[in-house]
Amino acid sequence: MLEAATGLGLLVAPAVVARLLLGATLDTPAAVTVARVAGAALLTLGVACWQARYDGRALVVAMLFYNIVAVAVLVHAALVLALSGIGLWPAIGLHTALAVWSAAALKSTRLQTTT
Repeated sequence: MLEAATGLGLLVAPAVVARLLLGATLDTPAAVTVARVAGAALLTLGVACWQARYDGRALVVAMLFYNIVAVAVLVHAALVLALSGIGLWPAIGLHTALAVWSAAALKSTRLQTTT
């Protein structure tokens, strides 16, 4: 649900989310548009996860991929682009934890299927 809330925030107030997450502003209309598209994607991901809560192996694979990429993008923003915001490192930690959870869930499902 946190992803869906972040997505909604990006749709409604992308500049506020960017400031909290990265400590930077969205200076162009193009940046605001890209942030809103990302918000729509996050909101959609949250809805898809909620809908697939009882049967969602493929969705867990997608979540694993998404969280690995999100960690890579956010770490690059922090270490290479020198962006910082109050939410950046917590977001990196959250996405890392979600990636670990997704991998563990897939491993657990694989073990249950083979036994």
